[in-house]
Amino acid sequence: RCAQGACLVSCHRRLYDLSGFVRLHPGGEQLLRRRAGTDVSAALDGPPHRHSANARRWLEQYYVGEIEPGDEQVPPRGRAGTGVGTGLDEKEVVAAAQTPEQTDLCYRTVDVEKDLVDWQKPLLWQVGYLGEKYDEWVHQPVDRPIRLFHSDFLEFLSKTAWYVVFMVWTPVVLYLSWVSYTSLAQGNTRLFSSFTTEYSIPIHKYYFPFIFLLGMILWSLLEYLIHRFVFHMKPPASNYYLITLHFLLHGQHHKSPFDSSRLVFPPVPASLVIGFFYGVLRLLLPAVLGLSVFVGGLCGYVIYDMMHYYLHYGSPRKGTYLYGLKAYHVKHHFEHQRSGFGISTRFWDYPFRTLIPEETFKKED
Repeated sequence: RCAQGACLVSCHRRLYDLSGFVRLHPGGEQLLRRRAGTDVSAALDGPPHRHSANARRWLEQYYVGEIEPGDEQVPPRGRAGTGVGTGLDEKEVVAAAQTPEQTDLCYRTVDVEKDLVDWQKPLLWQVGYLGEKYDEWVHQPVDRPIRLFHSDFLEFLSKTAWYVVFMVWTPVVLYLSWVSYTSLAQGNTRLFSSFTTEYSIPIHKYYFPFIFLLGMILWSLLEYLIHRFVFHMKPPASNYYLITLHFLLHGQHHKSPFDSSRLVFPPVPASLVIGFFYGVLRLLLPAVLGLSVFVGGLCGYVIYDMMHYYLHYGSPRKGTYLYGLKAYHVKHHFEHQRSGFGISTRFWDYPFRTLIPEETFKKED
């Protein structure tokens, strides 16, 4: 099975099939591929990284069976990555891989009778009843899709493929950029003209790239503030409606962080939020200047949504900026939910003192 591309590992005499998780692993796909057929017990404790309680709980979703004592045969000349000569007997690996328990592995640890919610029904109207148990429950991630609504139509509107965001908003960014630049080229835009004509500042078309960049920077700040103070508000345990709202906005993403249909913002509700911020800029700035800042911010939003999807489903090369950002964001999901609010950049975590601390590993005896 390992030779055919499966990724079977053992941990404390328990066997796991990680084939469906290899591309999602924050350490990269190749790291798990190299460990196929081996015992990962020591790797979970590090170095270089000690895995969190949530990560260990996550591993149990891929459990396929127990390894009997005396079955670990290590042939002297095994092939790397096949499970032969790496700690697991080949016949044992094949037998475990063919067990009926392998089907729908990621659903096995969700017991609808013992869990706090009924996974056979839409979750949105259930979570408000969890009260003080909600915060702990929502931050124990599972690898399964979530249904929010009874209505198929509302459920459809709440899901979005990643490329839809790019297809919908990129033409808008290009068109509004052209409108902003050509309007500035007319030479009629002046800053502070509503207060004074003598000291107003003309805005030339050559300023457009800098205004556009300012909009992107402002978006990165807004991204941080929304993520921290809106998405990560802690709703009162006694307030059913705030708990429900939190789960709709962001809680469902933390409960199921790899639900591919809920990693980007659906265009319909996004249009309402984007329209609100456009109105605010129109009130604060001259029309063309406000539009130029807005289109830069909109571009920043599109980049953010694409990056967010990639940080969950991409497999960046080790040592790259995105590799470090992926590991950083996964730590936010699995261990540091009260810090690490920057997604497209960690910059704002520094001045706001919410940076996830670097792990100082000290191996215990």
